[in-house]
Amino acid sequence: MEVLIVVGVLAMIVVFGVLGYLSAKKRREAMMALAAKLGLRFEPEKNWDLASRYGFLDRLRAGSNRYAFNTLSGNCQGHNTVVFDYHYETHSTDSKGHRKTHHHYFSCFILHVPASFPELVIAKEGFFSKIAQAVGYDDIDFESHEFSRRFCVRSPNKKFAYDVCHARMMEYLLANDDLTIEIEGDVLAVTFNSRLDPERIEPNLNRLIALRSLMPEYLFSGS
Repeated sequence: MEVLIVVGVLAMIVVFGVLGYLSAKKRREAMMALAAKLGLRFEPEKNWDLASRYGFLDRLRAGSNRYAFNTLSGNCQGHNTVVFDYHYETHSTDSKGHRKTHHHYFSCFILHVPASFPELVIAKEGFFSKIAQAVGYDDIDFESHEFSRRFCVRSPNKKFAYDVCHARMMEYLLANDDLTIEIEGDVLAVTFNSRLDPERIEPNLNRLIALRSLMPEYLFSGS
């Protein structure tokens, strides 16, 4: 009986392994086709350097063994963009003292802008609230009570936050409240809580570019 249980467990491990391999292969092929369609480069390999390069972003600082993979990069509608799957690990210990490793994955979209800005984070209320309190940043309030209720906005530079979160931007974000946005240095980034299906990548690239178009041009002119 014990032998049958062991065999059954091993069979399940093999089946899950094969299904995982086939799913990853299908995703790589879909993203490769998307890269060809959009005129972007595709690199499926794990990339620890890319994770380190953008490690100043809050969402990319969590956990350990951080790396990007399935990377799309290049010029998209006149903007220098990078899109990738992202992985990090966290660890926990169960009641018996056994250490467990937890793997986390999500999608990240990055657009480089022709200026350097202070940190600004815009996320649904509750997501970054504890982080904001921990580093001493207050949640910035706006004239729109609905926007302030639904979003946590934090930055060491309130004027910059108000410049970015003007009426049209707030209206757009209220209609697209699944976006978590970070701006810092020359990076405008959007992240999600999970990996997006390949067919959702192009629409979200368009949303990233829409966010860039909503940033006031005077921010880039220095006036």
